[in-house]
Amino acid sequence: MSDCCSVPGLLPFEDALENLLSQITPVTETLTIPISQALNYVLAQEINSPLNVPNHDNSAMDGYAFAIESFQTSKVLTLVGRSMAGSPFEGECKLGECIRIMTGAKIPESCDSVEMQENVQVDADNITFLNEKSPGSHVRKAGEDIQLGQPVFSLGHKLSAVDIGILSSLGISAVKVYRQVKVALISTGDELKLPGQVLASGDIYESNSFVLRGMLEKLHIEVIDFGIVEDDFDLIKAAFVSADKQADAVISSGGVSVGEADYTKTVLDDLGEIGFWKIAMKPGKPFAFGKLPNSIFFGLPGNPVSALVTFHQLAMLGLTKMQNAEPLKRTHLKVKCVKDLKKSPGRMDFQRGVLSINDQGENVVESTGSQGSGILSSLVQANCFIVLPAAQGRVNAGEVVTVQLFDQFII
Repeated sequence: MSDCCSVPGLLPFEDALENLLSQITPVTETLTIPISQALNYVLAQEINSPLNVPNHDNSAMDGYAFAIESFQTSKVLTLVGRSMAGSPFEGECKLGECIRIMTGAKIPESCDSVEMQENVQVDADNITFLNEKSPGSHVRKAGEDIQLGQPVFSLGHKLSAVDIGILSSLGISAVKVYRQVKVALISTGDELKLPGQVLASGDIYESNSFVLRGMLEKLHIEVIDFGIVEDDFDLIKAAFVSADKQADAVISSGGVSVGEADYTKTVLDDLGEIGFWKIAMKPGKPFAFGKLPNSIFFGLPGNPVSALVTFHQLAMLGLTKMQNAEPLKRTHLKVKCVKDLKKSPGRMDFQRGVLSINDQGENVVESTGSQGSGILSSLVQANCFIVLPAAQGRVNAGEVVTVQLFDQFII
């Protein structure tokens, strides 16, 4: 097959993403699980409320419930009972009467208002109300939060901790979800060593798989870690064949540049339909994407920042589609740049930046400094990407730029 890297010109970032997403098929297998196990799963059903929340009018205060009409004749009402959360008042509260009520307790149908206990005087069963009241004071109406039949969660919604609480408040004990996507991680290179191992001359510690694993787990993806595979054709091929059989997607870092890690490129060409792209983005120009017999393949650059940026901006969006989840929403802001930024036209640039508020109360951003693709610490210092379009040249201090806030997958 032809090698896209040998073709002059760079593939625009937007075209690469569109191409990638068009070739990914979401998982379809589902399972029904208890809500206690459903955190971060993607819903395979719509959720409509089976009841009102709250399911009855209740008090927002500790105090006294009454009918507002009672005050037409007197500000002193007779205490005839009490309503507690889980133990409601079952009698009748007539005009001129009131009941003691606690926060969250059911309000009798004959009552329409509540006064907090600090605003009354108590003399045995005679309750004097000190302030003028309006109908509905301190009353939480049935269905005020969620109404019967109201759509609550859509198909493809990923369940958060708060979502689980809402499901519980609706009395829903189990939900139908899509199964987890499985991703195999492979690192290749004779120079790579794991933390704790002794470095020989020319060796480096492997970090990409640790970063990617953390981000994948935050995405709620099951990770199959193949570790470091030596630059040996048979070993690399065996790893990719095994990964392809076990996973929905295979991710490798390194070996996607021309003339680099030829064994990896040869194996991938042999096993599947892989496009080796040069993308008009910085960092992360070399990137590979395509299909193995049973899985999707993402080939990330070896440099740590390039690997993270291409994973975050490209592969992660593809994996989210594979999960059958709603597309990721990322926050972009237009802000002033504090200092000059170096940039040459030709590639979309994801510079690492620090967003802050200046003395005038304005949002401003500045670079973390050196933007080398091997400087992983630039991401630790940053809280956003400064996203500069491909056609953009140098940015002067005071110009407005677009920033993309770091999301929970990076922070």
